Amino acid sequence: MLEIATAKGVYLYSQDGKKYLDLISGISVSYLGHAHPRVVDAVKKQAGQHLHLMVYGEYIQSPQVRYARLLAEHLPEKLSCVYFVNSGAEAAEGAMKLAKKAAGRTEIVYFDRAYHGSTQGALSLIGSRKLRQPFLPLLPDVREIRFNETTDLSSVTQKTACVFIEPVQGEAGVRTASRDFLKALRNRCDETGALLVFDEAQTAFGRTGKLFAFEQHAIVPDILLLAKGLGGGMPLGAFIASKELMAVLSSNPALGHITTFGGHPVCCAAGMAALTALLESGWMKKVKLKEALFRKLLVHPAIKQIRSAGLLLAVEFDSFAVCRKIIDRCIKNGVVTDWFLFAENCLRIAPPLIITEAQIKEACRVIMEAIDFVMQNRKI
Repeated sequence: MLEIATAKGVYLYSQDGKKYLDLISGISVSYLGHAHPRVVDAVKKQAGQHLHLMVYGEYIQSPQVRYARLLAEHLPEKLSCVYFVNSGAEAAEGAMKLAKKAAGRTEIVYFDRAYHGSTQGALSLIGSRKLRQPFLPLLPDVREIRFNETTDLSSVTQKTACVFIEPVQGEAGVRTASRDFLKALRNRCDETGALLVFDEAQTAFGRTGKLFAFEQHAIVPDILLLAKGLGGGMPLGAFIASKELMAVLSSNPALGHITTFGGHPVCCAAGMAALTALLESGWMKKVKLKEALFRKLLVHPAIKQIRSAGLLLAVEFDSFAVCRKIIDRCIKNGVVTDWFLFAENCLRIAPPLIITEAQIKEACRVIMEAIDFVMQNRKI
């Protein structure tokens, strides 16, 4: 097991000084790489001003306000009100409460192989019976339907409070919802009065080549979930909706959702510094070219297929045993990657957006060598 001493840019450094190229970004968290100077400076500056003050909106905390405003400026008007929390799972919890209260309904629909977090509420919407089973009973009145299967949308009815979906299922091994399916889902939600919730914990902040993945489909959700990269490397999540929709949490009871540390000033300062740097750079424009380079270089008979959505790629092999050995070999040779929660036979690639062409070529060289090594030494 690696013990990391320092990290900078796209590299991790172990205690003995060995350098590792990071292809997973802490699971799509560090989209600017590690120790970005603007993020580090923002953390230091805010820490010197104040840390935690008070919850429940008793005090105005300018890092929260400024970051919420910046996010709203780059989102549709329908998504203008930001509620900061601590993580993606808590964002899912807040969105479930918001949807149920706003709709006056209890049923929640989700998809097979979905992942929205590991708290008991979010776990109720996980597309894995194996992971849910040890913790039953969980939330009642939830319904699982099939991803990208338009015929299943008839299960969304006037009893449905909301539908949770990832526009790209990350832990399923990068499975992208089709535009036609998302359009049909949006229409079905509009017909039934159900709210549409997009979980973009893994796909936001340029990962797919757009700031938010939903921008590529001309579909706007009613509630947007953000986490992972939201804090620029610090823990932060958010659920975002219209001001009118979010207002239902302000009465009956007055504190419809409460969080002590959600929107921590240092986390918001770090997240805002990262997003500002991203917006001022040209990195998002290069995502598709970098995706294409990975796909061009990773060609091998042992690779069954590659699924990708920008700089989020799943390289599929015929078994977990093979995939695990390839991953271990990559790490031994200085490239860090792993597999997916619901796709153990797939190697995960989600590097910082700042990865260069030369670094992609080096990463692919190491991956290809690992594939050759494992296949040549595979027991017949």
